[in-house]
Amino acid sequence: MTDYERRLIDLLVSTHPAWRYEQRDLPGLPKWWAIRYYPLRPDQRGAGARDVLGRTTLHRLARALARHDQILHTLRY
Repeated sequence: MTDYERRLIDLLVSTHPAWRYEQRDLPGLPKWWAIRYYPLRPDQRGAGARDVLGRTTLHRLARALARHDQILHTLRY
């Protein structure tokens, strides 16, 4: 992992602390993964939220996490 990638991961951890971040180098699969620490409620799943997000770049993963937060925000009372 490069220093730049490490800084981006640190930023994601501070911005989206409910997730664990992993890098996997497996052929045909995304390289960067975010895995939730706690399971989602059924209504959150029904709205499109996911427990695991995988993307090819950290920038795409950050965008997916931001969209995910928007989904969860719409369900807050």
